[in-house]
Order: sequence, then C-alpha cells, then structure tokens
Amino acid sequence: MKYFSLHNKENTASFKEAVINGIAPDKGLYFPFEIPKLDKDFMDNFSTLSRNDLAFELIKPFVGNDIPAHKLQQIIAETLSFDFPLIELENNNYILELFHGPTLAFKDVGARFMARCLGYFNEGNKEKVCVLVATSGDTGGAVADGFYGVEGVDVVILYPKGRVSAIQEKQLTTFGGNIQAVEVNGSFDDCQAMVKTAFLDKEITSKLKLTSANSINVARWLPQMFYYAFALQELIKQGKKQFVFSVPSGNFGNICAAFMLKKMGLSIKHLIAACNANDVIPQYMKTGILEEKVSVSTISNAMDVALPSNFVRIMELYNGNLDLLKKDLSSYSFSDSETQEMMREIYTKHSYILDPHGAVAMLGSKTYRELNKEALVVALETAHPCKFIDVVEETLHVKTTIPQAVEKILNKEKNSSEIENYTQLKTKLLSLV
Repeated sequence: MKYFSLHNKENTASFKEAVINGIAPDKGLYFPFEIPKLDKDFMDNFSTLSRNDLAFELIKPFVGNDIPAHKLQQIIAETLSFDFPLIELENNNYILELFHGPTLAFKDVGARFMARCLGYFNEGNKEKVCVLVATSGDTGGAVADGFYGVEGVDVVILYPKGRVSAIQEKQLTTFGGNIQAVEVNGSFDDCQAMVKTAFLDKEITSKLKLTSANSINVARWLPQMFYYAFALQELIKQGKKQFVFSVPSGNFGNICAAFMLKKMGLSIKHLIAACNANDVIPQYMKTGILEEKVSVSTISNAMDVALPSNFVRIMELYNGNLDLLKKDLSSYSFSDSETQEMMREIYTKHSYILDPHGAVAMLGSKTYRELNKEALVVALETAHPCKFIDVVEETLHVKTTIPQAVEKILNKEKNSSEIENYTQLKTKLLSLV
C-alpha cells in the first residue's frame, strides 16, 4: 500500500515511511492511494472470524509487505489483549465500552498498535526516533503506556496546563524512563501548533528523527477500525441490521476510522459526530463555512479541539463534496449543562455511569433517534468515568470506583517540565540529540 500527502499527491510513502515520518514533508496528512474493498469470502465469514483474525484481515491491506504476516498477527494479539463490551441500554440503544485497556481509554488500541509497529521498524536501527505528541487528555496516557520501554524510541508529550483531569495527568507524568511529559502554558491547540512547528524546523529534523503519535499518524488512526468491526460482528450475530454509530469527536480520527470501514464495504448506515462546545464541524455541516475558532475548555476535555486535523481525511473520502458527506454524517454540538443532564438521565434510567465524553455521544444518539425513530445507534463510551471523577461525582452524587490500574499510580510523583513557548520546546528536543 502506498500513501500520499493530502497537500500534494506527488509526495508518497510506504506504510513504514508514513509511520516513521508521522506527517509528510509538506505538512500534509498521509492518505492511502486506494481504499481496499472487502471480498466476498471475508463478508461471508465475517460473523465467524475470531477477533484477531478479523483485525488482521482489515489492517493487512494498509500495511502491505512492510510487516511480515506472522509479526503483524503478533502485534494485533498484543494490541487487543482486553475486551470491548457492547451494552444494550434499551431497544436499539447501545453503548460500546472502549475503556478496558491499560489506560482506560479508547486510544489504547491505536497507541499500542503504533508502538509495536514502530518498535518493529526500529529493530537494529542505531538512530533513535523521537515520538512528539500533543494531547488534550487521553492520548498522552495511552502513548506513554504504549511506548514505555520501547528500545530506540524517546517520547515527548505536550499537554495544556490545567486542562486535563488529575488522573489523566498522573497517567502521562509518572512513567519516567524514555517518556517526558511537558506542561504547556496554553491550550491543546497551542500544544498541537508547537508539534507542527517542530516537524517543519529543519534545525531539529536534520539532527533528530521525529514522528507523531497523534491520530494524524496512520498507525494510530487506522487500527481504530477494529472495535467498530467487533461491534458490527456482535450485532449481526444477533440478527440486527442498519447500524449507526455516535462518536464523541475532537480531532476526528476515531470517526474517520469508521468512515474507512464504511468505504471498505461494512454495513454502517450513518455516522454521528457528537461534539462539545467546540462546534467548528457542526457549524460547517450547516453552513458550508469552515470557520477557525479558538478552542474552549469543557468538562469533556479530550474533545477540546478547535479545528480537527482528521476532518480533511473525511473530506478526501468524499472528494470534497459536502452534499455527499451530509448523506452519511450528522454532527451536533452540546453544552456542558446538556452533557451533565444526559449523565443524570442515563444513571437514573439505567444505573449506568457515563463519562462526559460518552454522555456527548449519547446526546448525539438521542438527537438522531428523535428524527429516526427505528434507528439502531451505538454510542461510544471512550473513557472510564473515574478519569473524570470530579465531574462524575459532582453530577451524579455517587462514589466512582477506581480500577486498580489507576489506583496504583495515584501516589506516584508527578514528573514533568513546564514551557511557555516554542523556543523552550526546541531547546528540549535538541537536548535529546
């Protein structure tokens, strides 16, 4: 499989090159030259395939020959070493739990897959790779866990000061070793801007091999197809048809992976991008105008992204045609108060505790189902409620259980440095050379 830059199709890369580079030299995101169509044998056997075999068949065309089949199967087995429960709250109203991995967030899948791919590509390579990543919350912890101890790889994680939850901060600042956490006095967009600037800084890139572990990296983005396929497999076994997914959306990598599955031929009827007060895409879907805004802080902080990087990939899938996209995508924006009200509603009706991001997804599901009464909608619960314990307990007045995976890090000492500007980041990166 070959990939091209969305800024210039002449800039191409193999899967290996796209993973190591992170973004193209012209700052464009990598995109596959062709979307593979799932063949008849695969579709006929879809419901009976094991979880690992299903994931292997989905990702294999995108990896090509860059990773041998036996090694790719091993990477998948290590990536998918936890469960993805599908919970039916009521008739045709489902929740897909994606928080059973080591850092209790959906990003464990992409981070673990990418870390293992990069580890394989870097075997025997004397040149170190630096993974530079910005996080609005869950990415940092997932990347830290996935890459901790990977030989030949240094990780630098930028996060906005005071804008991640206490548990999220513990998850990305307590590893040490090859993991460096950097607190930025600014927003997630400021962190992401610094990362992009570093990738274009020839003084850095001439001395240090940089790659990104945000969902802009194909090895972080594409494996997110897996859990949608697992949910479809389970629903098809139950005799269900016509599936809709409601996805809490920040940088739009997660929902973009679902679009890839749809384009490959799996039966996803419609997708819902459920957003918080950062409403650039919901507004674009209404007006056709992509307006740049400054991100605002919300209780669903992992979605506090002003202009989602991955939306350009979705538009590429639709050849830039907004009218075509509207047939397959709905996008809604919800306030913090609406989010908390949904958390209370689901807890009162079903004794189920949603985190704020899952609540936004459930709001998207409810809004869509009001217009499409018979629709089967799966809302994604992307993080364990304990990661947002203050919001959850204040909203529901219940005690939130803290899993052992989190409890063991709570008393660990925070280990991070603080920066104000790009110059300070540059100095830090050059010190790794």
